[in-house]
Amino acid sequence: PYTGVWINLVVGTALVWAAVFLVQEPGQPSARGLALFAAAGLIGTFAGRVLRFVGIEQVGAAITAALMNLSPLVASGLAILLLGERVTLPILAGTVVIVVGTTLLSSGGRRFGLRRRQLALPLLAAVCFGAVAILRKLGLSDTGPILGFAVNVTAALVAFTAFLLASGQRGAMACRGRSLAWFIAAGVAENLSVFLIVVALGLGTVSVVTPLSSVAPI
Repeated sequence: PYTGVWINLVVGTALVWAAVFLVQEPGQPSARGLALFAAAGLIGTFAGRVLRFVGIEQVGAAITAALMNLSPLVASGLAILLLGERVTLPILAGTVVIVVGTTLLSSGGRRFGLRRRQLALPLLAAVCFGAVAILRKLGLSDTGPILGFAVNVTAALVAFTAFLLASGQRGAMACRGRSLAWFIAAGVAENLSVFLIVVALGLGTVSVVTPLSSVAPI
């Protein structure tokens, strides 16, 4: 799974910095905005993706994707507490559905012989992706989405590369053949989706954007 994460980050970093040099965003970025996007890269793009890839390896793609639907619950809760967003009936109803569905899924996972520790991996990934939406929303008040996402993915790439080197897993940075082609395609698709979410956060509220982006399991 580490190979997939690293290639994903390399592809994203290359694409978004190319966009930074091609597109001149208006305004001047602030140190605060860049710091928030860097934190988003460490929490969501680095930690969240690692946990998700390992979760897919441990419990499968279907269960991992479904359990990660908790991320809108985390994001909406933090948006209400930290950003002052209003609690509406659709948000409340969606939260209830997510909680009930996740509980039923966890029970079903245990019936298939999965351990709670294994289910914790995608759940922790959901927490990371939920929290990162708040950081990106705050960062967008001072920094444009293209430069912000560039800092986001670069911070994650640096952190993950350092992690691989420190843990003696240099081999994870090597891949070729069919697997490399699939990982590159996945990197293009995923980084484009994250960039579009960042743009959407600049236009709307966290409690609306994050649940809408959770149709991925479908």
